[in-house]
Amino acid sequence: MLKIELKLKSSTNDPDNDAENSPESVLVNSPERKNSPEPVLVNKGNSPERALVDSPERALVDSPERALVDSPEEQLFPLVRIVLVETSHPGNIGAAARAMKNMGLTRLYLVSPRLFPNDKAIWRAASAAEVVRDAVVVDSLGEALQGCQLIIGTSARERRIPWPMLAPNTCGVKVFEAARAGNEVAIVFGREAHGLKNEELQLCHYHLNIPTGKAYSSLNLAMAVQLISYEILQAKLRSDEIAEDRQSRGAQAGDASVETDNDHWDMEYATAEAVEHFFTHLESTLVQVGFHDPENPRQLLTRLRRLFNRVRMDKMEVNILRGFLTAINKLKNSN
Repeated sequence: MLKIELKLKSSTNDPDNDAENSPESVLVNSPERKNSPEPVLVNKGNSPERALVDSPERALVDSPERALVDSPEEQLFPLVRIVLVETSHPGNIGAAARAMKNMGLTRLYLVSPRLFPNDKAIWRAASAAEVVRDAVVVDSLGEALQGCQLIIGTSARERRIPWPMLAPNTCGVKVFEAARAGNEVAIVFGREAHGLKNEELQLCHYHLNIPTGKAYSSLNLAMAVQLISYEILQAKLRSDEIAEDRQSRGAQAGDASVETDNDHWDMEYATAEAVEHFFTHLESTLVQVGFHDPENPRQLLTRLRRLFNRVRMDKMEVNILRGFLTAINKLKNSN
């Protein structure tokens, strides 16, 4: 299978990537549209404070159409967030938001976007403008991943140290099952030009590939978001069909859902920040006992990250391991 890196281009020379040359931009540049200011609603980090630009369209925020984003029909996946890292073109943010809403996803996180807030993001989002307005803007990927218990990062290059890899359809199933079990899930998309950095990918439990034909392997950001969002929705629809089929055959109501390993786990999975605290503690302990030389690491910490991320530790496991490390710290200090 051909594997590609999601170098999600925003070049203005590519009509597929160019927000200015899109059908939506024709409407944006029309005489009627130029004089119509758009409201911009931004959720900065975890702060409840939002900056709202007043305009005649402001009423849309409280309209019945706007309220649909909070309805069960719109929020099919309330525990799944799409994270875009350092997006260079605001039009790509809007197009990605539109792709998300098509498939029932509404939670968008933006890590240090180059131009945001920006009217082009609203215009490109079309009827998904509220997804853009409600986007959470943060300064680092770590902030965007706070609270997440399953993290999947887009990548296609063969890494020196390979990571557990998912295909789009497998990713859709894993995301749906994790979210249905009550886990917070993040799918991370990198920069249009060069994707995610190694240290960012090491925060992920899995890496994700989107295979393409050899003739033209470049996907823009919205295309990639659309493909993965589609697979998540398909996983839900297949699960619903199985449940309905069981019910139609006389299964008990409690037996109608599709069971997964997540449904039987006795503890919640550890959050991204809890795991990061563990890795910090592990590194300092390895240095303390002389097992790790920060000046000559030799991929030790990367391989340990891969080991523990592959396991997907739960909260109790993290606490046990940190207790073990603390005992080592005390023993070393006493000597």
